Amino acid sequence: MNTDKSLPVYHLFIPPVNLIELRRDIWSNDPVPAKLSIEKKKLDIDIVYRGSHIRGFRKKSYHVAFYKPSMYRKAKEVHLNAEYKDKSLLRNKLSLDFFADIGTLSPRSQFVFLNLNGKDEGIYLELESVDEHYLRNSNLPEGSIFYAVDGDANFSLMSDLDKEVKKSLEIGYERKCGTAQDDLYLHELIIKINTIPRADFEKEIGKYVNVEKYLRWLAGVVFTQNYDGFVHNYALYRNGETGLFEIIPWDYDATWGRDVNGKVMEEDYVGIRGFNTLTARILDIAAFRKRYQSLLKEIMNNQFNVRYMEPIIHEMHSLIKPYMPRDRYVRDNIEAFENEPNFILKYIEARAKYIRSQLHKLD
Repeated sequence: MNTDKSLPVYHLFIPPVNLIELRRDIWSNDPVPAKLSIEKKKLDIDIVYRGSHIRGFRKKSYHVAFYKPSMYRKAKEVHLNAEYKDKSLLRNKLSLDFFADIGTLSPRSQFVFLNLNGKDEGIYLELESVDEHYLRNSNLPEGSIFYAVDGDANFSLMSDLDKEVKKSLEIGYERKCGTAQDDLYLHELIIKINTIPRADFEKEIGKYVNVEKYLRWLAGVVFTQNYDGFVHNYALYRNGETGLFEIIPWDYDATWGRDVNGKVMEEDYVGIRGFNTLTARILDIAAFRKRYQSLLKEIMNNQFNVRYMEPIIHEMHSLIKPYMPRDRYVRDNIEAFENEPNFILKYIEARAKYIRSQLHKLD
């Protein structure tokens, strides 16, 4: 990823007839051919809008699949996120980097500036795709990856959406890489989470889940206060060497004190225990609960505090600030953009205070 003090400029060319087709049905998942130039490298790509509700926003997010060459920078695809509802444009990257800092697997990202058909489009966050290439580039063992695509990825036998018994244990997930055999491992995981007797849970769950990594992920969701993060906005990775599942965050723009619409989310909105079936069962075990409590204290001392986060926030903010006047979707909100670093820092103070006040509930 780019380490310079300026943003890489991506020149995207979508032939007018293809652009009309793309805009004709924003909900279509059928990509159109286009060309992308990055640092004088010309790439043939397939492109389509990405996301669910975000497709309705003025500033679109894109899924880019490399066609010729089929791989670029050791990846077959990337995501270009508009971060349209985030007044700071920082929250997604801030969150994903935070997860990496606290010891959780997390996709890499970088800010870029997008030019579409010769006109400035704006500031985007390029996100690494979580797939087999992510594993390879991160020096991780081969394994399967499942995307949590809706609220039924709740680790339960009951549907979160229609409140009935799930018709299939794959509901809520989409296999990104792996085989049909890996589907069976996912089935086994969900069954075991829901059927291991309480007396055996502490000993048995460690045969299926990397509990330490799960608790670090849980802490990350609780600190950033991603309400959807417990049953959505994640990927499951089954490490092919250990056979254990780990969890990877995804789409974390509704965090650090603002919800999906950019409105204020009070610091006590998400409880210290979070939710979903696996979380509830893990925190039912005293030893796991004490380890989680210890992790919360450790992270507040080391990462989730103003001293640590302030230079990170201001460096990101300063990096993209010069490009704000060229982003036609956000340039009229520069005053709000300027105020967001202080808003986020105040959230960190308030959220940490709230979490400290709740630590006794984990005794």
